[in-house]
Amino acid sequence: QVQLAESGGGSVQAGGSLRLSCGVSGGRSRIYVMGWFRQAPGKEREFVAAISWSGDSIVYADSVKGRFTLSRDNVKKELYLQMNSAKPEDTAVYYCAANTSLVQATRGGSEYEYWGQGNQVIVSS
Repeated sequence: QVQLAESGGGSVQAGGSLRLSCGVSGGRSRIYVMGWFRQAPGKEREFVAAISWSGDSIVYADSVKGRFTLSRDNVKKELYLQMNSAKPEDTAVYYCAANTSLVQATRGGSEYEYWGQGNQVIVSS
């Protein structure tokens, strides 16, 4: 069974930076596509960014494009989300997600088989 564990969340002031990490453990299948989603209080979960196994397919939500950078290290089995120029509207619980069959990065949450427990990010104004 694949397990995902997020780390690196916390509080930051608007305009600051934060880096989220997601470690992959367990399972025998290769993790092809990985992504980040977030859910703010009272709102539905929304897509943030996703990356393919090779890293040649990366997609971002319009709300974070140009501010967030997604990357992965397949040797270390880790996914990273560098959050720069943070805004109060980035405040949410961030979830790491993984898929073992897709080739291209996808925005659809239903496409992901495995999810982390979530990590709180608070951006204060």
